[in-house]
Amino acid sequence: MKTIGFRLKHRFFNAFKEIFVHHYNSLDFRAKILALMITANERPKVENFILVKQIARDIYKKDEDRANLLMLTTKELVDRILTSHTLSSDKLVESIVNNVKLVPRYAKKIDIEALSRFLDLSEDEDTLAYQKNILEFLQNLKNEALGEKAA
Repeated sequence: MKTIGFRLKHRFFNAFKEIFVHHYNSLDFRAKILALMITANERPKVENFILVKQIARDIYKKDEDRANLLMLTTKELVDRILTSHTLSSDKLVESIVNNVKLVPRYAKKIDIEALSRFLDLSEDEDTLAYQKNILEFLQNLKNEALGEKAA
């Protein structure tokens, strides 16, 4: 019975999280970036989500609930990309670019150093190369949005 209650609560919350969660769009943007790095690997490992949790705790030092929500939102996006196919990596990239164009300050939320930690979890050269390309794309997007020159 707890399972049904939890599922109902989870679905209700998901339907209205934009209303109930303070600055949800900002959190969702971070989740999209994390999901993009994770889905570079067709079979993400649990370690990817442990890393997401660590990154979330670093971002939201005093708010464990928000850190958990970032991890859950990231996991939902990854699941949508890998299983349900209602979202693709290409659409995710498009959404990230659109978010930055609409709200340029979101570019400050792109933490290349934190995202680089995913490279250590890559097991094959193709995934590693793809993740490096994603990091380069995100760095360029950030530089462009913030009006900075490439390093």
